Amino acid sequence: MSSSVKIDRSFSIEEIVNDVRERGDAALVEWSQLLDGSSATSPQRAVAYGDVPTAAILAAADSVRTWHAAQRPADLELEVSPGVTLERRWSPIRSVGIYVPKGLVSSLIMGAVPAQVAGVERIVVCTPPSGSAAVAAAAALLGIDEVWAVGGAQAIAALAYGTASIAAVDKIFGPGGAAVNTAKLLVSRDVAIDLPAGPSEIVVVADEGVDEDLIRQELAAQMEHGPDSRGYVVRVGDDLEAALAQVESYAAEHVALLGVRAESLANRIRNAGAVFVGPYAPVPAGDYATGGNHVLPTGGWAKSTGGLGLEAFMKTVTVQRVTKEGLERLAPTIEALADIEGLPNHKATARR
Repeated sequence: MSSSVKIDRSFSIEEIVNDVRERGDAALVEWSQLLDGSSATSPQRAVAYGDVPTAAILAAADSVRTWHAAQRPADLELEVSPGVTLERRWSPIRSVGIYVPKGLVSSLIMGAVPAQVAGVERIVVCTPPSGSAAVAAAAALLGIDEVWAVGGAQAIAALAYGTASIAAVDKIFGPGGAAVNTAKLLVSRDVAIDLPAGPSEIVVVADEGVDEDLIRQELAAQMEHGPDSRGYVVRVGDDLEAALAQVESYAAEHVALLGVRAESLANRIRNAGAVFVGPYAPVPAGDYATGGNHVLPTGGWAKSTGGLGLEAFMKTVTVQRVTKEGLERLAPTIEALADIEGLPNHKATARR
């Protein structure tokens, strides 16, 4: 591709990802010019300017920090049998990339603050050029200085494979639209990702007599994320179990429960990114202020995975210690299984 490519040319997300992987900064710049209207001739750091709500950003970050710090998993050590001791040790991932959709300072907080709590050494932020100034300003408040004014699938490719300007990371986080999530799934063959997060979804579960304005508010709040957002209303009639089954089938990013019978389902819902209970728990409270993470599974992924938590920024290492006497006890098991699998060199290690 060259910078003279016409804007109406058709292309795939895979083409963008592969091009950035192969040509690095040159491809990154050209795709940014084509898709984001950038005039830069090299990848640019985002420059902070303008006013941002400092108190609100710091308050939101403090809530996220408090909630995620409480999630820190404990290391484990256990003597499984005499002479055989296993240890499971949690360590932070060394480097992460945080994708922040256009101007969404709250998504920066949801990705960067847990990374800091986990102890990640390098946190790289990518965000589209438009809106990057506010994201950079918020990042500065959080103590993060590597913020690139690069968006879309090309940013995901740069984070995954690296360029001369942007060093590759060990795992990629953050919500996005269809292009970003497609790119994340493509690069997940080579680098870890958190989960596909976006477009936005909500299911409002409502009893009879619930204020219809509350239902409309919840739907409108999620719909303003974009035309591909999805909203559903489940009315609780005589059959509460049928309502629950319908909610579970959606496996939505957000579930809002309005009314006493709807609220009674809170502890029974398994397929949801986050559940909001009652008229005073609007979904945007979780988007911005409660401390709960708003990077949540979409597109049915809530059937098998949950929202972002501290453990996503960490990994485990298992340490195994075996004494001479312990190995003697294990030897019959090692030998028998090695025999049935036809692995004589495995068997030979059992006697030392």
